[in-house]
Amino acid sequence: MNLPSAFSPLPCPDDATGQPRRVGVEVEFTGLSERRAAGVLAGHLGGRVEEEDPFAFHLVGSALGRISIERDLRHIHPHRPYRHPAPWLRPPVSTLVGACLGAIVPREMVTEPLPREALPQVDAVLDALRTAGARGDGATLAGSLGLHLNIAPPDHRVETLLALLRAYLLREEALRADILRGALVRFHAPEPFPAAYRRQVLDPSYAPDLGGLCEDYLAANPTRKRGLDLLPLFLELLGDRVAPRITDKVKPRPVLHYRLPVAHVGVAGWSLAADWNRWVAVERLAGDAPALAREGARAALRVADGPEP
Repeated sequence: MNLPSAFSPLPCPDDATGQPRRVGVEVEFTGLSERRAAGVLAGHLGGRVEEEDPFAFHLVGSALGRISIERDLRHIHPHRPYRHPAPWLRPPVSTLVGACLGAIVPREMVTEPLPREALPQVDAVLDALRTAGARGDGATLAGSLGLHLNIAPPDHRVETLLALLRAYLLREEALRADILRGALVRFHAPEPFPAAYRRQVLDPSYAPDLGGLCEDYLAANPTRKRGLDLLPLFLELLGDRVAPRITDKVKPRPVLHYRLPVAHVGVAGWSLAADWNRWVAVERLAGDAPALAREGARAALRVADGPEP
């Protein structure tokens, strides 16, 4: 797989406090147990492995800080209280369920927020996992293998968030064409933003305050299954308003949850760089007000000429 090796810099590298913006990485794979994967990480990065339960391990004190490896299924972690779907499911039954689903449910590696400069190290870790037996190429019959980037925004001003959302909406069709290759990957992908919501946000006269942006988003997208999921950010900023209206597994986090990409851990030479750089291109458009206005106007003209496909 011929992918770029360089991770482009963010056009706005620092946050509102002057600190470098960070990104947390979530990567799903198959073919390697959580325990074995945690051991591989420890051998590559140092640190100490801590067992939370038979399906969740945490590497602490590593060269990349804290990294979790767990099976991505809430039912088999019954001690976690946050919106657990079956709190009555306890060991040994939950352990048995996890063992039976081992061939179906992927493992997930989750990093703490990292500087951009650390992303090549994440690539190296994923290569070590692949060498040890980790597999995955976009999707399985049961679902997609996610690559999620949790990116701290430059600030929380509504103007900034609206520009980023508009830029993503303008790029979404091209991003989906680049990323979602193969019928199985497309079948499991998050749905695109509804056409009516896209028209609403791209309308040049649309100028909500932060509460209005949140309300409109929730009304059209009461789900985390979007390529750019803003629910964690809105839950962080406006928790009392947002929390009662969310039924999905969503935790408050001050990040832009970019969840359109998919992981290819089992493919030799695969890198995070291509998907990172696609996101950077979105941010570049968001930060270029004249270009954003021009592209928005062209999109509005296409809508006026006829219904969107």
